[in-house]
Amino acid sequence: MKTILITGSTDGIGKLAAIKLAQAGHEVYLHGRNAEKLEQTKREIIELSGNPKLDGFVADFSDLEAVKRMAEQVKKKLPKIDVLINNAGVFKSSVQANEAGFDLRFVVNYFAPYLLTKRLLPRLRQGSKARIINLSSAAQASISYEVMSGQTKCAQQAAYAQSKLALTMWSFYLAKTVQPITVIAVNPGSLLNTKMVKEGYGYHWSSADKGATILYDLAVLEQYAADSGKYFDNDNDGFGKAHEDAYLEKELDKLIVATDKIIEH
Repeated sequence: MKTILITGSTDGIGKLAAIKLAQAGHEVYLHGRNAEKLEQTKREIIELSGNPKLDGFVADFSDLEAVKRMAEQVKKKLPKIDVLINNAGVFKSSVQANEAGFDLRFVVNYFAPYLLTKRLLPRLRQGSKARIINLSSAAQASISYEVMSGQTKCAQQAAYAQSKLALTMWSFYLAKTVQPITVIAVNPGSLLNTKMVKEGYGYHWSSADKGATILYDLAVLEQYAADSGKYFDNDNDGFGKAHEDAYLEKELDKLIVATDKIIEH
């Protein structure tokens, strides 16, 4: 059985994937912003799955210091991680930027998973056939480094698409640098029936279960063990092509240098 950490797992597809993984007997660690909601979700999943091997961590991913604290807590608690699912994300928000002045979408969707993963790599290296699953999107747009660095603002939709391309590009870079860990970026499906989609669009195309199922499959099925460095497009039920920038070596290098400058600031 695997030790699995899923960020953003107190609702939406993260929670549904956690239920499926707990029902299959895995040791599942949840993450949420709100301690009360996290505790409630934990109790609910234990009851639904009959699996007591469940716990969680609290951190607000709009605050990178909180992400660092959570990484330390995870390392103290877990000697190894077999699967890390970077699922936490934000699209619409009442505030545009965090206290440090960075667009919320870049912070939560990209900087936070980048930082968390970097700090948890020693535990993933201890894992058995470890995997990192990064939640991308069909919405991907070329990155404006002025927006990413907080110098310029842009519309929420544009920042969201840029943050998801950044996450996808980083996934490809990571796949080359953390072997033998498997790294897969996934678009779980467009306009799934989740709170984030309801708030952003007011309607949906597919059930949230569609997204949760692909997260479960990519996390534990043997058939995906050798698919590191690929992009799974669940709108088309298979591996596909991400945005063209993700395949340009110089763009990947540029992104990583710029990201490290911001993260280590």
